[in-house]
Amino acid sequence: MNIHEYQAKELLKSYGAPVANGVIVLNADEAEAKAKELPGPLWVVKAQIHAGGRGKGHFKEPEAGEGGGVRLARSAEEAAEQARAMLGKTLVTVQTGEEGKQVGRVYIEEGADIEKELYLSVLVDRALGKVAFIASTEGGMDIEAVAEETPEKIVTVPVEPSQGVTDEVAEKIVQGLKLEGTAAEEGKKLVRALYKAFTEKDMAMLEINPLIVMPDNHIRVLDAKVSFDPNALFRHPDILELRDLSEEDPLEIRASEHDLSYVKLDGNIGCMVNGAGLAMATMDIIKHYGAEPANFLDVGGGATKEKVTEAFKIITSDPGVEGILVNIFGGIMKCDVIAEGVLAAVKEVGLSVPLVVRLEGTNVEKGKEIINNSDLDVISADDLEDAAQKIVKAVKG
Repeated sequence: MNIHEYQAKELLKSYGAPVANGVIVLNADEAEAKAKELPGPLWVVKAQIHAGGRGKGHFKEPEAGEGGGVRLARSAEEAAEQARAMLGKTLVTVQTGEEGKQVGRVYIEEGADIEKELYLSVLVDRALGKVAFIASTEGGMDIEAVAEETPEKIVTVPVEPSQGVTDEVAEKIVQGLKLEGTAAEEGKKLVRALYKAFTEKDMAMLEINPLIVMPDNHIRVLDAKVSFDPNALFRHPDILELRDLSEEDPLEIRASEHDLSYVKLDGNIGCMVNGAGLAMATMDIIKHYGAEPANFLDVGGGATKEKVTEAFKIITSDPGVEGILVNIFGGIMKCDVIAEGVLAAVKEVGLSVPLVVRLEGTNVEKGKEIINNSDLDVISADDLEDAAQKIVKAVKG
């Protein structure tokens, strides 16, 4: 689960991170009053969407004015004017795609003089099985580009879970950022604060880009991006309250309400599978035979007929789906239950695209019999390769 920049900063501030004062604007009518809560002389106006590249983005509507989703203002009145121009408009960035995202919130923050821009993030290094810090002197840039072009400028420092952030770990990170004096001491405090926040709140990723050093050698979190492990949100009702449903895909929201693991993709073949590994293999073989998956959808090991029906409805609700592949390996989940769920869904919502069903495992013969004896136009497959070939062929006509 992602949250907005202003929410991330407020959370990090509660752990002692150096964050500028700011105000959130939800309504254009309150923009000027909100902006005047900050003393100036420089205001930074930031569109709040769950996507990066806001500063280099552009608005679809000409009335939003020139510039991207991050703008400077020299007065409270100008800041309010920029906030009003952004609210309700569609911001397009490299991460949103051409459809862009509508701006429903604008954050106005105190400006800062910048001496240096740095990069600092915390994530789970799955190869090491540990939380690790990623530090670079190349802040303000796409870290992937830095990794490709100048990998020597990136420092990775893992943290032993039993020890936490030791003096040695903090020192390595500060050295990687090339901080000295006051900035170095503040950097060590920040590293400890970030690790505490990351572990206590079950974060999946915490990125500060840029972390700035100001002319007085103090540091400040200038931008922050935070995401959380969705499987741990039951432990954090305070974090769950920060969820902005308007930033999420409606189909993904609907799936989460029925405890389905669903991620919308850009392809044209809808997939309904049980088990994350099998779902990934199904997506891979669809691509292998020249098509693209429209989604990742794992109905889980113990899905009911009703759950399968809802999953099918979600797939067919995507206008980009031109064919559907159901690939089920029945263990705990029985193939006949899947078959009944698929047929119930087809009868309820209709079927206007090709449907291929591959079943294997518990009660597979019963499942195939249910499919074959139905009066619906369903294509049966013997194995995964056969299923992928059939659905790709059916979609391509």
